[in-house]
Amino acid sequence: MPKTAAIIYADAGVNIDRANRTKQRIKYLAHKTFTKSVLSEIGGFGGMFSIPLKYQDPVLVSSVDGVGTKLKVAFEMNVHHTVGGDLVNHCVNDIAVQGAAPLFFMDYLAMGKLEPEIAEKVVEGIAEACKHNGCALIGGETAEMPGFYPEGEYDLAGFIVGVVERERIVNGKNVQIGDIVLGLSSNGLHTNGYSLARKLLFEVARYTADTYVNELKGKVGNELMRPHRSYWPVLRKLIDGDCVTAMAHITGGGITENLPRVLPRGMAAAIEFGSWPVLPIFEHMQKIGNVPQDEMLRTFNMGMGLLLVVPAKKFKKAQTVLERAGEKSYTVGRVVKGDRKVIYS
Repeated sequence: MPKTAAIIYADAGVNIDRANRTKQRIKYLAHKTFTKSVLSEIGGFGGMFSIPLKYQDPVLVSSVDGVGTKLKVAFEMNVHHTVGGDLVNHCVNDIAVQGAAPLFFMDYLAMGKLEPEIAEKVVEGIAEACKHNGCALIGGETAEMPGFYPEGEYDLAGFIVGVVERERIVNGKNVQIGDIVLGLSSNGLHTNGYSLARKLLFEVARYTADTYVNELKGKVGNELMRPHRSYWPVLRKLIDGDCVTAMAHITGGGITENLPRVLPRGMAAAIEFGSWPVLPIFEHMQKIGNVPQDEMLRTFNMGMGLLLVVPAKKFKKAQTVLERAGEKSYTVGRVVKGDRKVIYS
C-alpha cells in the first residue's frame, strides 16, 4: 500500500482547536448562573452540585427534553438566541408541575460544523433562562458531527434537576371530584406541534417566514418563534400557598393527553372549550388545513400553556395569588367522575 500524507481529525471535518475556542467563549456565560451550590468548573467530566441544607427530606425531580422542529424555523430566520430559553423553560415547567424548584441544568448542542457565533447565541439564551429561573448551568456537551447534520443546522436538548420536600410533592393524589381547573395562557405554540404547523403554514398555505398575515397581525416566522413561557415564578407562589393539588404542563399531546396524566383513577376533567381565548395562530392553522377540532386539541396547547387543579375551597385564594403575581387565569373546567380523560363541552 502506497504511503499517504498524514491524516488528522480536522481532515474528517472535526476541528478540535475551534471547539476549544468555542468552549472558552461560552464558559463565562455558564459562570454567570453559578450559585454557592455549584462545586465544579465547566469543562470537567461531570458537574457537581450540593443540595441546599434547608431541605429536610429532599426528593430530586429530573426531566430531559428538546426544542424539536421549531429549530427548523430558527434556521430559516437565523434566530438562535431564543431557542435556548425555549429549552430551559420547557424543562423547568416539567418539574415545576410536581412542585420542584430547579437546581441545575445541562445542555447538549450538536452541529454538523461547529459555528462559534451560533453556539454562543444558543448558550447565551440557555444561560439567561437559567438565571431567570434560579438554576445553574453547570455543564453540557458541544459536539461537532460532520456528515450527520446538514450545514447550518443543529440539534439541541437539555437535562434539568430540581428538588422538592417529600411532603410538598404535587402529584395529583389529593385531587377530588368538584375541584376547579384553572388555565394559564401560553405565548403561542411554545415548543410543540411544529411539524404539523410547518406543514400547514409552509406547505399548504405556501407562506414563508417573512409572510405578513393579517389574521396574525404579524409575520409568520415571528409568530412561530414566540418563546416558551416559564411558569415557575407564578407556580412557586401557588405551591407556597398550598393552593393546588395537581398541575399539568400542556406540551406534546395538548390538553387532551396531558391533563389526564395528573388525575387519579376514577376521575376525569370536564373542560369547556371557549372558556379561554384561543390564540389567532391556532384558529388560522385550523382553517388552512380544515384540521378537526379533536386533532387540534391533542396536538397544540390552544392558548393554555399550563392547567391547575384547585380545591373549590381554595379557589379564591388561588385567584388572589395569581392576581398579585400579575397572572391572568381562566376557569376552564372541573374534575368529574370518569376514567382519566378529558371531556369537552
